[in-house]
Amino acid sequence: MDLRYTDEEVAFRNEVRAFFKEALPADIRRKAALGQRYSAADLRRWQRILYERGWATPAWDKAWGGTGWSAVQQYIFKEELHMAPAPETLSFNVNMIGPVLIAFGSEEQKRHFLPRIASLEYWFCQGFSEPGAGSDLAALRTQAVRDGDHYVINGQKLWTSTAHHADWMFCLVRTDSSGKKQQGITYLLIDMKTPGLTVRPIITIDGHHETNEVFFDNVRVPVANRIGEENRGWDYAKYLLGNERSGIARVGVSKMRVRHAKDLAKRVPCGDGVLWDDPRFRERVAAVEVELKALEMTQMRVIAESSAQESHVPDPKTSILKIKGSELQQLSAELLLEVAGPDALPLDIDFLRGVGDAVREPEWALTIAPNHYFARHVSIVGGSNEIQKNILAKSVLGL
Repeated sequence: MDLRYTDEEVAFRNEVRAFFKEALPADIRRKAALGQRYSAADLRRWQRILYERGWATPAWDKAWGGTGWSAVQQYIFKEELHMAPAPETLSFNVNMIGPVLIAFGSEEQKRHFLPRIASLEYWFCQGFSEPGAGSDLAALRTQAVRDGDHYVINGQKLWTSTAHHADWMFCLVRTDSSGKKQQGITYLLIDMKTPGLTVRPIITIDGHHETNEVFFDNVRVPVANRIGEENRGWDYAKYLLGNERSGIARVGVSKMRVRHAKDLAKRVPCGDGVLWDDPRFRERVAAVEVELKALEMTQMRVIAESSAQESHVPDPKTSILKIKGSELQQLSAELLLEVAGPDALPLDIDFLRGVGDAVREPEWALTIAPNHYFARHVSIVGGSNEIQKNILAKSVLGL
């Protein structure tokens, strides 16, 4: 397989790199460099900058605001965004609900929602996981009962990221319990201001508010907000998760962390020299870089195969990207933690949130431990790695 980029692709990479250097606001750039958390206002501002450039939704069909870029150009764009580093566009909007609407939504839904999703005028969250129905998504129990032109919803969703910022939720609900659990699931769009809908925060161990519980108490949702057919939501959800996992390898994130770890190791004291002088540390860095190159090659193979055929059926090989990509994100975060050492121990929640000055130096070390622990979740979200192995065993190996 030839991994060399064409002259046109190299020129495109340079164009993207120059844009990120010029267009990313200085305050957001500082947060990205320090590993601080972005505010909702930061993410809205950056996504609208990309939207104005026409780059907010690279993978969408061109008719609905896509760029018309090749799969390789899309990969280059995302890698450069991660390496800059710059904030990602809101995945719930760009990688999840947008592609589902383009593939399965009505023309009216597409015209109304897609421009607002791309510009982040509408912030979407994902209503999938429930108590007792996380990785086993088909076990969900939130019920929707048809009442004329509405569904009446009762139940609970859990670990709903950014629900406290969201304007809308794309949600799986059970509309029929008579058949297999994968059947009888319907896909709805729910206005977060609807009466009877309650959002409660879940504060994680680092003091950050990212996830939530969401409760539905006789929430009325118009039938017009249903995506596709009633009881076909499982098919649409599988398509969504296939899109999510294809980008979840995040090779650029791991590359950026390894690069950062190498740069820091060359100035962090160790014995009579610096940490980079330690051959064992350099061996660990090299081992991660080798794994990253293998993952990148696998990603390019998947891109090449997906470019050759268009289908709404997710490629099970994206599960490989999800598994290995999440493992390498965690390994690269561990490298940074090793570099920071005891300097990573203080927890400065305000600094992590990007408000106020650091309580102590070096400020670059103060976000490394929280981000290392936060990286543990990437092997769970989007379907746990154990579930991904089951998918591969069934779909690829035929077990």
